[in-house]
Amino acid sequence: MSMSNTIVPSRTLTITTLVLTIVLVSGCGTTTTSRTASGAAAGAAAGAAIGSASADAGKGALIGAAAGALGGYVYDQNEKRKAREARERYEARSAQ
Repeated sequence: MSMSNTIVPSRTLTITTLVLTIVLVSGCGTTTTSRTASGAAAGAAAGAAIGSASADAGKGALIGAAAGALGGYVYDQNEKRKAREARERYEARSAQ
């Protein structure tokens, strides 16, 4: 088995782990700003780690930050929608 064959599964595992971490951490916070910022920070860290595997950590960090910020924002908007819908259901039941 050559050295490159042993690195590929490790790299795949690292990338998968970092992507899952971004998904889980991108929603930290209670405001749009904090959720977007935590997503950007996690994305930048993960992007830098992934980018360093291809000798371009800076570019990876920028791409990761953008993806993480987007993920945090989307998560925030989804949480706000769910809260609004729950409030509307509660108000509809209270009005009866």
